Amino acid sequence: MAKQTLAARAARSTATSAPDKDAPLKEDIRLLGRLLGQVLRDQEGEAVFQVVETIRQTAVRFRRESDAQSGTELNRLLKKLTRDQTISVVRAFSYFSHLANIAEDQHHNRRRRAHLLAGSAPQQGSIAYALSRLDDAGVPGASVRSFFREALISPVLTAHPTEVQRKSILDAEREIARLLAERDLPLTPRESARNTQLLHACIATLWQTRMLRYTRLTVADEIDNALSYYRITFLRELPALYDDIENEIAAQFPQRHAGELELPAFVQMGSWIGGDRDGNPNVNAGTMRHALERQSATIFDFYLDEVHALGAELSVSTLLVGASPELLALAEASTDASDHRADEPYRRALIGLYSRLAATARSLGAAHVLRKEVGTAPPYAEPAEFTRDLQILVDSLKSHHGAMLIKPRLATLRRATEIFGFHLATLDMRQSSDVHERVLTELFARAGACPDYAALPEEEKLTLLREELAKPRLLYSPWLGYSAETESELEILRAGREIRQRYGERAIRNYIISHTESVSDLLEVLLLQKETGLLHLGWDGAQGGAARMELMVIPLFETIPDLRCAADIMQRYMALPEVRRMIAARGDLQEVMLGYSDSNKDGGFLTSNWELYKAETRLVGLFEGAGVKLRLFHGRGGTVGRGGGPSYEAILAQPAGTVNGQIRLTEQGEIIASKFSNPEIGRRNLELLVAATLEASLMPHPGQGRQGRRIAGFEAVMDALSENAYRAYRHLVYDTPGFTDYFFAATPIAEIAELNIGSRPASRKASRRIEDLRAIPWGFSWGQCRLLLPGWYGFGSAVDAWLQEDADPKEQKKRLGMLRAMFKEWPFFATLLSNMDMVLAKSDLAVASRYAELVPDRKLRNSIFKRMVDEHERTVACLALITGSRERLAANPLLARSIKNRFAYLDPLNHLQVELIKRHRASVAAGSQTDERVRRGIHLSINGIAAGLRNTG
Repeated sequence: MAKQTLAARAARSTATSAPDKDAPLKEDIRLLGRLLGQVLRDQEGEAVFQVVETIRQTAVRFRRESDAQSGTELNRLLKKLTRDQTISVVRAFSYFSHLANIAEDQHHNRRRRAHLLAGSAPQQGSIAYALSRLDDAGVPGASVRSFFREALISPVLTAHPTEVQRKSILDAEREIARLLAERDLPLTPRESARNTQLLHACIATLWQTRMLRYTRLTVADEIDNALSYYRITFLRELPALYDDIENEIAAQFPQRHAGELELPAFVQMGSWIGGDRDGNPNVNAGTMRHALERQSATIFDFYLDEVHALGAELSVSTLLVGASPELLALAEASTDASDHRADEPYRRALIGLYSRLAATARSLGAAHVLRKEVGTAPPYAEPAEFTRDLQILVDSLKSHHGAMLIKPRLATLRRATEIFGFHLATLDMRQSSDVHERVLTELFARAGACPDYAALPEEEKLTLLREELAKPRLLYSPWLGYSAETESELEILRAGREIRQRYGERAIRNYIISHTESVSDLLEVLLLQKETGLLHLGWDGAQGGAARMELMVIPLFETIPDLRCAADIMQRYMALPEVRRMIAARGDLQEVMLGYSDSNKDGGFLTSNWELYKAETRLVGLFEGAGVKLRLFHGRGGTVGRGGGPSYEAILAQPAGTVNGQIRLTEQGEIIASKFSNPEIGRRNLELLVAATLEASLMPHPGQGRQGRRIAGFEAVMDALSENAYRAYRHLVYDTPGFTDYFFAATPIAEIAELNIGSRPASRKASRRIEDLRAIPWGFSWGQCRLLLPGWYGFGSAVDAWLQEDADPKEQKKRLGMLRAMFKEWPFFATLLSNMDMVLAKSDLAVASRYAELVPDRKLRNSIFKRMVDEHERTVACLALITGSRERLAANPLLARSIKNRFAYLDPLNHLQVELIKRHRASVAAGSQTDERVRRGIHLSINGIAAGLRNTG
């Protein structure tokens, strides 16, 4: 099989005689499974291998053949394992999940290439498909070009406590992916054998590498982990994507009189790692400075390597071809004076560029430059200077028969300088509104301006804040003492100012306020910016003088009540004259962030999605009336319960006018690894993001006619459904006595909190209240026990209650018809149901019942679990009524098969996790010393289940 070419495999998979397109995937999984078995034999011995193999075969029979006897046998096998055998079994099944993920990713790449080789029509989610849709809809090329000139699309990487992969593991898995891809090439027998040997070695390396961290991850570790994805994917794939988009636009919308299309840097990377201190006491001014130093060092390493490589490649001689005066001047200014390169101006110029880059890197904190530069040169003052120098090389080559020498490397490097600058990614700052209030309360009191700011009513707070903003003097005095919190918060803002001065304004430009509940929450951050030199309101006495807010103040609306108040808060905020002047100075653009995770934890799946939709719609109307451009920042997590699911469909399902060429969204936890650890997969995900934003911004939306009235009718139904779902969800989670006890007993939340998988605590406060628990471990825990409650609970009750409101069977049939029409005609509702369908496909009540047995109070256990089972059955039944399909993922058979195949390997992990949790908690309750092997087994199982479910956090 390894000797077959990609074309042969693709042809075979598409031929009518062999319709199984997944045959190569199955062969890859069998190969990896066989090699893992060999490693298990070599490392653990034949007896352990046989135990694992017997469990595997039994689990497969139980899952795929619904064999009850196999289920009983599986339980018997798992319960009689020794502690050491348990660890080996958990590791084996965990690594199989990892290897299956690698094989699936490679198969996605293979299938995409097969489509391209076959000349198939553009696939949904591609730029070519998006442009074709726009062309068919009559959108002119001028509108497309205008979109790219004004757009900003920004994936923002965040660090959250669900990233369960160590970097060492990820590195080994990337090499396995590379070797697996190599097998699609035509290989000689020797090359094929060598490839198999290397795969075997990589899997053995995995087996001998510690899967878990024994020490808690630091913020510095999280920064370095995130930067690895830039080296793997973003630094090369993002500039290359720009080239593809330019080519597709030129082909679809050719220009008659203009020159070449060159896109501005409309896709820019963002990060929260090192700047997000909401609930994370480990983030401070030092971590911010460290984040930018490491980011800058990463991009300079890339630039220096590329310039060095260009110096080797551009051996162009003026004895053979000319060069522009600007290029010759750049060569003359170079630090290189070698006679050997007297006729090679490009090389001399690049040696000079390298010297200036090295000097710049050192000035920005680089500890060492790998290759010593020739001579000394002044550093670049800003990235634009470096870009201009590279452009001189480009222009000279173009005008002297060297255009073909630009594309391979020089064009990509020049584009990268525009995208990444000297900062790599924009670092957002985030803090909770209650912290700002405490800091200002102390500042006001120490300055004698107000004895207790926090106790003031909202209107009095606003009056005081506006008066203080209008004054040129500061509240802070270096001669007074302040609390550690106040000093830390002010130092963080001062660090933000220094970072902007050092790395450029794009390095830090946003300040996000968690738990925004009032206008004063926004003005507080403006005043803190003033206190630290980041805000200027023209205190030169001039009426309406220059207003400059260096950091955009961005509210984050998270809970259901906050989402409902979002438009009113923004209306009052933007109506303030001083605020309106600052927004105007920023190009009449204001960003608003919406929280998917906390709104779901607060109000449940259906209500969260609906309140987000309504908040967006109200904000669009408000901003249009105010003449301000709205940019929405979507705080999406990995799970559907936290706003996850396919990004392409999610963006297209946004209300009309909410995208408009401007979008930011978070990429969180292990989703970063699944999306961007493979360059080809990463490129595809970036393309999906751009294509969706393009379509959502420019495709015509339903107007005010019949279709508009139809959507209005759908929205009225959603209001009723949401109200029903909210009651059902809140009644279970917040109003049921003992639910918190059930949750902490029936899920591995306590064990997850012990894992060294993030620098952030699992809870915002030292309590067991659901309200205080962070939404990330909340969703992660429900995934581990296979209930995935945040992704579906309340839907069945909502639909059932709405259908039963009228006892007339004809009316009920009419209502069901309305729901079916919503599913067929309304992207929002269709995406909602599609995401829920995926969650239900991954849930398993039989497995969840094993976790319910961990609840010591039998009455509480039976009562709550029965309610969840009943709601699950209602939800499945209602989904089938609306979609017409009783099969999960009927519209996505590839994913359905993937889930079905991997469940057989998840079952043993779940069963063993329950057994290990029982042992662990029993020893804790007895006051005995915790068996480290048991704890390690639990944590290994958490890793394996997360890998098997994939979008779990």
